[in-house]
Amino acid sequence: MRRPPEGSNPRPESQAAGMIGSGWVPAALALVALSASCSDPPSDQSTEPATQSPPALAEPLIPSAATTPHGRRPTSGRGTVTLGFAGDLHFEYHLAALLRHPATALRSIAPALRRPDLMMVNLETAITGRGNPEPKDYHFRTSSRALQVLDAAGVDVVSLANNHAVDYGAVGLRDTLAAVRQSPIEVVGIGKDAAVAFRPAEFSVDGTRIAVLAATTRPDRTALAWSAGPDRPGVAVAIRPGPPRMVRAVRAAADRADVVVVFLHWGMEYQACPSAQQRLQARAMAAAGADVVVGSHAHVLLGAGWLADTYVDYGLGNFVWYNQNSVSTGILTLTVRDGRVVADDFSPADIQPNSLPLLLRGEQRTGAVASWRQLRGCTDLAPHRTPTD
Repeated sequence: MRRPPEGSNPRPESQAAGMIGSGWVPAALALVALSASCSDPPSDQSTEPATQSPPALAEPLIPSAATTPHGRRPTSGRGTVTLGFAGDLHFEYHLAALLRHPATALRSIAPALRRPDLMMVNLETAITGRGNPEPKDYHFRTSSRALQVLDAAGVDVVSLANNHAVDYGAVGLRDTLAAVRQSPIEVVGIGKDAAVAFRPAEFSVDGTRIAVLAATTRPDRTALAWSAGPDRPGVAVAIRPGPPRMVRAVRAAADRADVVVVFLHWGMEYQACPSAQQRLQARAMAAAGADVVVGSHAHVLLGAGWLADTYVDYGLGNFVWYNQNSVSTGILTLTVRDGRVVADDFSPADIQPNSLPLLLRGEQRTGAVASWRQLRGCTDLAPHRTPTD
C-alpha cells in the first residue's frame, strides 16, 4: 500500500467539491448536482441546508485482526489476489420472494460472485420489518435473510452507506444494526457511532491484507438526518464541511493494509459521465492512500480506469433491482499483485425481467465490454496504471 510521502500536501476531503466547497476548488465546483432520492431528477444545486451542522466525527477504530473470505487461510507473503465488485441490490417488491430460500436465491449469478477472492456489493435497503417511513419518496426494506442470501451467493462484504439504509427511522435503524451484528458477512458504512461506521472491514487473502471502507456522498434525507456521530448511530457520511473524517479513516487503514478499498455512494442518477464532485472525491481518496475507489448510485454504468496507480470505477450501476429502467450491469474484477491493482476485467450482464442479472456470452459479451471501456472517454482515467513511485 503506497502512502503519501511525509510532508506532502495531498488534497484532503475538506477540499473536495460537495465536501467543503473552498480552498483550491473553484467556487463553481463547490456544490454539484445532487438528488435527494433514487428517482429524483438531477438538480444543479445541492439539497443540503446551509444551516445544517457537519456530522460530529471520531477517530477511526480499526479491528486488530483480519478475517478471511470464504474460509480462505492467510499464507506467508503477498500473492496475487482478485477483488470483485457489483453495484446496487435490494430485495424489494417481487424480489422479496428470494428470501424464502436463501441458499439458492441467487444461484444463477452465484458462480460469478464466488470467482473473485473478495466480493463486494452495495445493499440498498434498511433491514427491518418495523419503523415509520422517512419523509422521502421511495422506501426499501428487507429482512436479515438478505445477508444470508448474499453470503450463500459468495458475497464477502456489503456497504450500507447509502440513501436507503435508514428508510424507516430510528426503529428501523436499530433493527438494521442488530442484523449487522449477527451478519454472516462483513458490513461497512453503518454503525452505532462514527467510529464503527467509518471502521474498515479487514481481510487477509494469500498474505495480502485488504481493508474495505464505505461512505455516502449524497446530501439527502438519510445523510442529513442519520449521519453517524461520536454518540449517534447512522451511516458514514463524507460530504459536509468539517474535519476530513473519511480521509483520516483511509490514511489509518493504509497504515495497516496492503490494499485499501473505498466504496462510495456517489454520482448523478442516469448520467453516464462522472460529476465534478466524483472526480474530486476520487483524487482525495487516492491522495489519502486508497488503491481502489469504486461505487454506485447512478443506476447506470460509468467509466473506470486508473488515476495514476489508484483504480477508480465511477459507477457500477444496478445489479439486482426491481425495475428495468437500466438493465446494463456486470461484475468488475481487479487483479492485485504485490499490493497494486495491475489489471481489470468486466463481466457484463443484463438485468432480466425477473430483476436478476444474466451474464452475457459470445458477441453480446464482446460488444458490452467494448461499450463499457468506451465509457472511460468522459473520465479523467487512464487505461493502464501509471506508477507514482
